[in-house]
Amino acid sequence: MSRRVVVIASGETERLALPLLVKHLTEDGVEVQDVRVPPRHQAINVTNAEKIIRSVWFERAEGERPSKFVVLLDTDRSLPEDILGPIRDGLCPRLGNIDASVRFACAQQHLEAWYFADPEGLRDCLGRDLGKVDPSRPDEINNPKLHLKNLLGSRPYTSLVSRDIAAGLNTIAIAQRSPSFRDFIAAAKNGSDE
Repeated sequence: MSRRVVVIASGETERLALPLLVKHLTEDGVEVQDVRVPPRHQAINVTNAEKIIRSVWFERAEGERPSKFVVLLDTDRSLPEDILGPIRDGLCPRLGNIDASVRFACAQQHLEAWYFADPEGLRDCLGRDLGKVDPSRPDEINNPKLHLKNLLGSRPYTSLVSRDIAAGLNTIAIAQRSPSFRDFIAAAKNGSDE
């Protein structure tokens, strides 16, 4: 039986791209059933993360409930623990009647940094050179979302464009080069109990 996982992420970009970035997890017995985002473009906080978890939990039949939730946050140039700590510390005590584990992970600085960890795939998707970025250190790219927007030129960066890019990337290459992507994958696969 596969482990059923629901990811809570910040927006439409993540909702459309993450299923493509984690599809390989089915080989490890992990089924990412859904990616949920807060309504009306709200940031993830303790209250709306709790509402999403409770909604997913109680809308499903007992045998179809997730075995795990993964809360994925962007660090936006902050330290991961500064972002994760308050949400983890506030959320976990509120979920006493939810019989699923909750894990936490960060995309440093944004999900778009992960794209730069596969420079060959990203170059093929964009049809151009990526400029001066070090693909061996994607988590250290300053404002990767803006860099990606600049590479797109006059083409707007939308969640659909992000989905198309994610579809063309090699997740093995991303995992080799991005510590934050590896941490996210570990949280989805197993990780330590919070």
